[in-house]
Amino acid sequence: MGFLGKLFGNKNSGNDTSNLTKTSQMFDENLYWNIVSESLKYSNDQDKQEEFLIQRIQKLTPTQIIGFRLRTDKLLYDTYNSEMWCAGYIMNGGCSDDGFEYFRNWVISKGKDVYYNAKANPDSLITEVDEEIELYDFESFWYVALEAFQNKTGKDLYDFIDDENFKFKEGHYPQFDFTWKEEDPESMKKICPNLFDRMWK
Repeated sequence: MGFLGKLFGNKNSGNDTSNLTKTSQMFDENLYWNIVSESLKYSNDQDKQEEFLIQRIQKLTPTQIIGFRLRTDKLLYDTYNSEMWCAGYIMNGGCSDDGFEYFRNWVISKGKDVYYNAKANPDSLITEVDEEIELYDFESFWYVALEAFQNKTGKDLYDFIDDENFKFKEGHYPQFDFTWKEEDPESMKKICPNLFDRMWK
């Protein structure tokens, strides 16, 4: 049993939700990244990573599982900006609103270092380019906590989010002006020169 298994072992295995109230408390970020790191260590594709994450997250308490989802939403919120969207647009040959959500989930799924490097400079994602990848997205990463919560409690995680006090989510994203345009390729290249030179057709 690994570090996280020991930390969140049998003492948290109960699935009683009778005393569970709505929460806006995010899961500890260091523990969050430890779980993502383990998922990368023990899987070599998205399907296996998703399966690993669901099984691992189920070992948390119901409140912690909710917190895991809220932490994911906060990480998504913190990378909702024009420059990150430019990277997603280049890497995927276009990027809709939903596509941008799934792209940022993919960035998170690659681990703490990739995420924070990309947050500081989206062009750093050049290190993650793989000729075998057709689309850089990971929609189902967004739902691993929902699956784990459903499996553990038989209930819908969304019903236990304190929406009044948790604002770091879709629908509350900050407004921004785009700093690039597809019809002006040089504006995209200025933001992500390496990605542009490698991937923009």
